[in-house]
Amino acid sequence: MKKWTALDSAKTPDGRELILAEHDGTYSISVGGSELMSTRKHNSEEKLAEMACAGLKTKRGVRILIGGLGLGFTLRAALKAVGPDAVVVQAEILPEVVAWNRNPEYGLAHRELLDKRVEVAQEDVAVVIRQSPRGFDAIMLDVDNGPAALTADGNEGLYVFSGLQAAKKALRSGGCIVYWAAAPDHPFEKLMWQAGFEVEVHRVSAHTTSGGWHTLYLGRHGDPAKAGGTPGTSKRRPGGASRKVSYPPQNRPL
Repeated sequence: MKKWTALDSAKTPDGRELILAEHDGTYSISVGGSELMSTRKHNSEEKLAEMACAGLKTKRGVRILIGGLGLGFTLRAALKAVGPDAVVVQAEILPEVVAWNRNPEYGLAHRELLDKRVEVAQEDVAVVIRQSPRGFDAIMLDVDNGPAALTADGNEGLYVFSGLQAAKKALRSGGCIVYWAAAPDHPFEKLMWQAGFEVEVHRVSAHTTSGGWHTLYLGRHGDPAKAGGTPGTSKRRPGGASRKVSYPPQNRPL
């Protein structure tokens, strides 16, 4: 049986090691022996962009932000979902990850990174968010395995109340943010609601035909009186894969 071959590595800001490996034409990125992403399973990364960019294809002057380049699937899907004059800011803190994607031998996202609509920001996405008030029509974050499963300790600030408020301030009117997570996190969805978002939770398959399930948290600017559903309940959509959430008004700060 053909073994996985380690191609390169990179250190996260807190010293963890990311490994890019290849096996029979499949590429993966792992940290601490755990696979973060793979070219075999990328349906949820594409759905992340499709949900965030829904309705933006014909809108002029669109500006979107993607946090985490990974293996390029979210970037590719986002470029398909926006118009020719859109600006797609791809934030990636690790230069090695950008280099892996630019390498045409790997067949990852070298074509997408050459797209004139793409601006690569080699920066912590949290910094980009804080520096961009009302800067984006959509924000997509896929930098961890979820709010409680961080790939770098410094990412915690993205998921706390102040980080959610910063993200909300970075959105234009009618904009949305979508967080990728490997598993459900009910305290986080409640925190999003408390931060003023209308929240939708989507259960999405990791692979189009098989594999496990991932969770996407979509947040839009919300009104406590119009948060959707009876207070303290979840309103499940047909099929059971998506739902809107709402909590008692006293749990939501003014």
